[in-house]
Amino acid sequence: MIRVLQVCSDTNIGGAGKCILTYLKHCDRKNFHIGVVLPENSLLKPQVEVLGFKVFEIAAMADKSLDFKAIQKLCKVFKEFKPHIVHTHASMSARIAAKLCGIKIVYTRHSVFPPSPRLTKGIGKAVCGFVNNSTAHKIIAVAEAAKDNITAIGVSEKKIDVVLNGVEPLTPYTPEQIAGLRSEYNITEDTKCAAIVARLNEVKGHKYFVQAASELKSKGIKAKFFIAGTGDMEASIHKQIKEKGLEDYVIMLGFLNNVEPLMNLMDVQCNCSFGTEATSLSLLEGMSLGKPAVVSDFGGNPGVIKNGENGFIVPTHDPKALAQRLTELFTDDVLYSRMSEKSKEIFKTKFTAQKYAENIENIYKNLGGKKNEN
Repeated sequence: MIRVLQVCSDTNIGGAGKCILTYLKHCDRKNFHIGVVLPENSLLKPQVEVLGFKVFEIAAMADKSLDFKAIQKLCKVFKEFKPHIVHTHASMSARIAAKLCGIKIVYTRHSVFPPSPRLTKGIGKAVCGFVNNSTAHKIIAVAEAAKDNITAIGVSEKKIDVVLNGVEPLTPYTPEQIAGLRSEYNITEDTKCAAIVARLNEVKGHKYFVQAASELKSKGIKAKFFIAGTGDMEASIHKQIKEKGLEDYVIMLGFLNNVEPLMNLMDVQCNCSFGTEATSLSLLEGMSLGKPAVVSDFGGNPGVIKNGENGFIVPTHDPKALAQRLTELFTDDVLYSRMSEKSKEIFKTKFTAQKYAENIENIYKNLGGKKNEN
């Protein structure tokens, strides 16, 4: 049996935490003994424990990748649990501790954003490459774009495996349930729905989503545009909606604890990111229900949406292109039906939670579960 410790420094449940929980729900408990290390008071703790896994809490590393106070505490946990592999999520402290303890290290890069130019050449690249190459035996990139980001700072391509995220499929609603949701929002039978599910930060491109809504309204297309999430752009987006007279066309839902009703209600999902985007979990959840998407050509989006198959890819910062593709999906029933079926097919082939867990465990197996060879 291979013993693996997952280490996450997050106190909230973000993308890394969701991926850990997905893996734990679907891991091979017969061949892997898994433990989890978290900072004190992490919201992940009760969700991990309810799944039956031991949690080690340490009074350090909260929301910090590098916390020197955490290294000794982590070494103590490692000596107690005796893992063959330490799998870190945004924790350089854990990578250093595992290195000191002679344990094999897996590191997941969950984010996608262009590295600073000073880290992609000269001494900056040399230092970044050395640090990352010497503190990880295998690096998991959650998108091809994430792999590109880390090779640009000197990480050996041989150390990197691309493992796309996976999710549990959402439950499809009955026509009666969907009719109830449409009634709740006063959506007529001939009105189409688009949605964007993302934190309200500038790089997520919500303003282009609103501009696309304005384009469709000017064409007389009956539609509702939903925005789910909170963030520092909330006031700005409210203002944009009001200035464009879209109060009846664009609905801001705030933070949703459960996105399943919205995913069932919408016809098409949008992703307009231009600054950071890995393998979007919400896109995968929509695909599980057969919802096509229109997405920007940034980050991990092209790894999820195949242009012309399960949706469309448009340039970043281009609301007119977004509006055009939405118009096509809203007005061509044959096209929509084909892309809907393809969405479900691609999800079942590539993006299930079971497939994700298998891909992670194949990396563990390939490392051998034995002591390091540096």
